[in-house]
Amino acid sequence: MILALTQESLTISPGARIALLSIFFVGMAAVVLSRFYKFFEQQYASKYKRPFFVHFYLTKKTLGKEELGVLKREFSFYRKLNTVEKRQFEHRIARFIDTKHFVGREHLVVTTEMKTLVAATSVMLTFGFRDYQIDLVHKIIIYPGPFYSNANETYHKGELNPRLNALVISWADFLDGYDDENDNINLGIHEFTHAIHLNSLKNNDVSSIIFKTAFSELTDMLSSDEKLRQQLIASKYFRDYAFTNQFEFIAVIVETFIETPEEFKRQFPRLYLKTKAMLNFDFAGY
Repeated sequence: MILALTQESLTISPGARIALLSIFFVGMAAVVLSRFYKFFEQQYASKYKRPFFVHFYLTKKTLGKEELGVLKREFSFYRKLNTVEKRQFEHRIARFIDTKHFVGREHLVVTTEMKTLVAATSVMLTFGFRDYQIDLVHKIIIYPGPFYSNANETYHKGELNPRLNALVISWADFLDGYDDENDNINLGIHEFTHAIHLNSLKNNDVSSIIFKTAFSELTDMLSSDEKLRQQLIASKYFRDYAFTNQFEFIAVIVETFIETPEEFKRQFPRLYLKTKAMLNFDFAGY
């Protein structure tokens, strides 16, 4: 009797078999479609230098009145966006604030304004990315002013610390970057560009691939064109710090691209277009 019951319990009804087979085939179809889409998008990105789509959200997060007030008063890039883009921008800021850990140092109290402006800087630079969260950065550490760094035993205004998954900034110097939006010096843009660059080297999402590919094409263009390199140096348009290494070069050209795009385009149109492709910037008049 016990054996008979066990055998009966192992018998699968026709309905259950159909259900299991359906689940199996749906799962297989999902895997095949996922791989096909990944292949398709890689081909699309290779040809058009942008993701197949950038913004798609089942639901959009909203910002509070205080955060919106900060954006409207203090972030000129936000004011350049159209109504749809503003909502997308707000959603991404809300997501950034929810997913990153903000830490104040030396008795600094992190305010809503600080969170909003830091998040807005990151979201601005990755607004053309589909994968915009910069997975490398989990924590934003804010000091009142320049801070002592054990990395090279000197005082820094900002740094990216991949070991701690942290981006560290001096708040006074961060604000200075937005006080003058035409001097091509912006600490927040500079440090977040470092984060985006390093994050792209560690990831293979479509936005990282586009960023890496465009930057590689940009450096190849400079390597093969001695006249262009000399023009860059002689122009003094990019500050000398840009020529320290490739990491500082990319950070400085992105600062310049964001702050004085028309002058950038006029002086170095090919370099401008490569930077625009790298960030997939096709909004706000860029």
